[in-house]
Amino acid sequence: MDFQEMYKQKLKSADEALELIQDGDYMFSAQAAGEPEAILSHLQHLKETGVKNTTLNTCLPMKYYPAMQDPEMKGIMSHNGWFFSAGLRDAQKKKLVSDVPQSSTSILRKTLSRLHAEGRRPVVMATVSPMDNNGYMTLSVSAIYERDLINEGALVLLEVNENYPRTFGDTLVHISEADAIVESNRPIPAIQISPYTDVDAKIGKYIASLVEDGSTIQLGIGNIPNAVANELKSKKHLGIHTEMFTETMVDLIECGAVDNSQKGLLNGYSVCSFTMGSQRLYDFINNNPSVLFKSCTFTNDPYTIGKNNKFVSINATLEIDLTGQCASETVGHTQWSGTGGQSETVQGAQMSHEGKSIIAMHSTYTTKDENGKDVLHSKIVPFLAQGAAVTTSRNDTDYVVTEYGIAWLRALNVRQRVEELIKIAHPSFRDWLRSEAEKNMIW
Repeated sequence: MDFQEMYKQKLKSADEALELIQDGDYMFSAQAAGEPEAILSHLQHLKETGVKNTTLNTCLPMKYYPAMQDPEMKGIMSHNGWFFSAGLRDAQKKKLVSDVPQSSTSILRKTLSRLHAEGRRPVVMATVSPMDNNGYMTLSVSAIYERDLINEGALVLLEVNENYPRTFGDTLVHISEADAIVESNRPIPAIQISPYTDVDAKIGKYIASLVEDGSTIQLGIGNIPNAVANELKSKKHLGIHTEMFTETMVDLIECGAVDNSQKGLLNGYSVCSFTMGSQRLYDFINNNPSVLFKSCTFTNDPYTIGKNNKFVSINATLEIDLTGQCASETVGHTQWSGTGGQSETVQGAQMSHEGKSIIAMHSTYTTKDENGKDVLHSKIVPFLAQGAAVTTSRNDTDYVVTEYGIAWLRALNVRQRVEELIKIAHPSFRDWLRSEAEKNMIW
């Protein structure tokens, strides 16, 4: 059978594809912009099929689909989240989703182990670029675990979209591996870079001062990473090994700061697991063999990271205590995002020759009181908020950067950490922090 004929036989509507779902199936959706919107928007069709006890597993979903907020899906489909977005934060309040505590390089293995023990079938649902003459599609913008699932024999439901770029690495999917094809031509989700603040710029300058020529960098999305990237444009021979490939990395490649020549691992390639950004970014990665998409079981593995030279990880946190514990995914009891690759990139950076791990944060945040007036709070605190999850252990915290400077905690005792962190706290809170440290014997 030729590939085009095979494609036609597997072509279905979204509802027809979902009718392949059986009782107990565990459905993994591709991450972020890779999610198959044409399929996910029809998940309520499972009500009509009579299927029971299925699970949807998402990771940073872009949309808050009707099935995710439908209480009538109870008993038909539960929802596990590996990384929360705004919609999932709302769904959690309604008891319609639950977070899965995890590390990105081990959670797939652990989940598949549990599914095998429970006799449940994995299903992978992803958006792919169109098929070529040899029968191959690509997983395009997300390769964090999708190829791993196909290798494990998961049921494969694919949304083929002509607007998705063709990428290289752990992304090839042959038509023979697909169980159902759903076609769409919706626009690929695009985000634009927002202007960063003066505070972000100060933090960016401090972080850039820690990045030497020849370093391999990991950046995330947000104002602080954008500010950092702008300050890195004067550097030389930088390399990229990151979970997320960002538009600011395109800037660094095009200006010549990144040439991937001194990484020590996969020289010549920018290595990542997924991407999300503007159309300019998608055009840059389309058919670009120098951007290599690898499973996060490889990309985020601390041992893999440690093989890169002068690896610098740059992550954000919501709150840090005076001993160095970082709560980066919860606000008290409330799940805000997820661990992602933070804990592993922190560890991997310090396994790298001359590597550095950096936690970046504003020193304060603001809330409103009952009268609507702004109230300033310190993000450097004596103790994390009750219920907060520790994303980065104090055992692993290395550099911490705010707009007031750099605290290097590596190998310091608790008393020294207290002093270093107080130095980079907002001046209005330094006396309070010192008093609390004394009162609670944080020394």
